[in-house]
Amino acid sequence: MHTTRIKGLTIAALGVLFITPDALLVKITSVEPVVFLFWRGLLLTVSFFAISWLRYRSRLVGEIRRCGWKGAFCACAFAVSTLGFVVGMKNTAAGNVLVILNTAPVIAALIAWLIWKETLPLRTWVIIVVCVTGATIMAIGELGRGDPLGLVMAAVAATALASNLNVARSKPDSDMSVVLMFGALALAGAAALAGGVQLPSARDSFFIALLCLVFLPLACILIQIGPRYIPAAEVSLMLLLETVLGSFLVWLFLGEVPPTLSLAGGVVVFSALATHGWMEVSRYRRAKRTLG
Repeated sequence: MHTTRIKGLTIAALGVLFITPDALLVKITSVEPVVFLFWRGLLLTVSFFAISWLRYRSRLVGEIRRCGWKGAFCACAFAVSTLGFVVGMKNTAAGNVLVILNTAPVIAALIAWLIWKETLPLRTWVIIVVCVTGATIMAIGELGRGDPLGLVMAAVAATALASNLNVARSKPDSDMSVVLMFGALALAGAAALAGGVQLPSARDSFFIALLCLVFLPLACILIQIGPRYIPAAEVSLMLLLETVLGSFLVWLFLGEVPPTLSLAGGVVVFSALATHGWMEVSRYRRAKRTLG
């Protein structure tokens, strides 16, 4: 049990590390959101298929079928969460979007409790509350007005992410990462219908390709696999770390100095997640000594 939890936390943490450059690479491109969404979806489709094929070869079709209707749901939820995030960012202040997205761990925990009767230990709830508070403090500096559509889409993104991870958690015998290619393809199709089929400049093409052929595929697959070993709420909790590390990269490479509140909130999130990891490793070592 403890070995499984450590494995799940490690997989989710690695996924977060790979997704960290997302904000930086999005910021340094100058394409329209719909164009970015088209290429993001198209390149991710290719990447997801290539990785899944390398992992399963002739067994890939069977692995996709094993996911069943839950796999179809995860694919759709993946597309909706990505779409909601981008549309939300375009129509309201970034701080508004982040505050709403930061509720994903709570939404995931509530969905797990209401539908699958899965409960979290008190220590995990404490970490969730501390991390959500810290992440919200980070976003306060960017709070602002915006179109209500942006707020609605941010809420849709948070709910879709939490639902996706919960459904993946409910079927741990299936690898839901193999269906992500269909969600990415649906995203590309929707963006194409909205006029996103445009060729970016050579510079933007390089950064989009780097993000969508290297970092995002590995990140999304690892994060999608995470719920096979730990609750969906804990996977989405780990994603809050991306807010901290992503902001640090933007600061490091683009010189965008975050406000004091963002720094304070980042310290809270990082410290809470580090404490959570330390506690889990300590519990694993004690259990190992007991069994030994």
